[in-house]
Amino acid sequence: MNASVSKESLDARDRPARLTVGVVGAGRVGPALAASLQLAGHRPVAVSGVSDASVRRAAALLPDVPLVTPAEVLARAELVLLTVPDDALPGLVEGLAETGAVRPGQLIVHTSGRYGTKVLDPALRAGALPLALHPAMTFTGSSVDVQRLAGCSFGVTAPEELRLAAEALVIEMGGEPEWIAEESRPLYHAALALGANHLITLVAQSMELLQKAGVSAPDRMLGPLLGAALDNALRSGDAALTGPVARGDAGTVAAHIAELRRHAPQAVAGYVAMARTTADRALAHGLLKPEFAEDLLDVLSDSANTGNGVNGANGTDGTDGMDGTDETGPGEGR
Repeated sequence: MNASVSKESLDARDRPARLTVGVVGAGRVGPALAASLQLAGHRPVAVSGVSDASVRRAAALLPDVPLVTPAEVLARAELVLLTVPDDALPGLVEGLAETGAVRPGQLIVHTSGRYGTKVLDPALRAGALPLALHPAMTFTGSSVDVQRLAGCSFGVTAPEELRLAAEALVIEMGGEPEWIAEESRPLYHAALALGANHLITLVAQSMELLQKAGVSAPDRMLGPLLGAALDNALRSGDAALTGPVARGDAGTVAAHIAELRRHAPQAVAGYVAMARTTADRALAHGLLKPEFAEDLLDVLSDSANTGNGVNGANGTDGTDGMDGTDETGPGEGR
């Protein structure tokens, strides 16, 4: 740990008294975590937010907690939650440290999945105690989030001297601490985004297609199917693969792509990309027989090379709204 942190500062982790809590960035995550800490006996004392949605969210989850500037949040709180978008975090930390807002012995916690504690080095040099606590959960910005934290895994990164303090805070929020090394944070975050963020896109797209096919309640149709698929995947991994790609039904896959081109050309790129990945994994796992794989991969290759295939199918910039600039983001910790 950095030598600038004094022994007196480290003793802050063992304080028996409940902590005053502040939130910088009243997105979907910060108020929920502060409300959860409040249930554990800590006392939220200040929150900062800019947008109307942030103000409403703070009022709903943290009633009677004053809305103040970020600097004032740090002036009032012993434990500060920095719950801002990933790209804004480094500049925020530097700014708070440069203006003298950070106090020795103050717990500075960010909830970004991407970063460990190195991003908090400016605060560390000012004598703060740095923690990275990322809830692996999707947030709605409502009181249901507080309930969902029960049993939620948190990606925890902290100096070894503060490991017990970090884990204790997670447990107090009802979560399960999972230790992530500093250098592994980007990979950890990529894994969560690959699963959770893309799952929402896939499900929403599937519901739209079912509606076009005349299904009156696509959510009710998909619920049991997707629930079983998720359970099977978590239990068995690649062994749970089913469907035309895993079976090598090239004709069925070709028919799917043709229908998507007619009714939802923006969905072709995602279908082909996921089908290729599924085929690779099914082949490697022994589910897809090599003699069937060749025809299937030919279909997918032809689709990728056509004008309506992967290259240019949807006419967008390819971000699918996942640019990380909003206050949503499953598992983003904002």
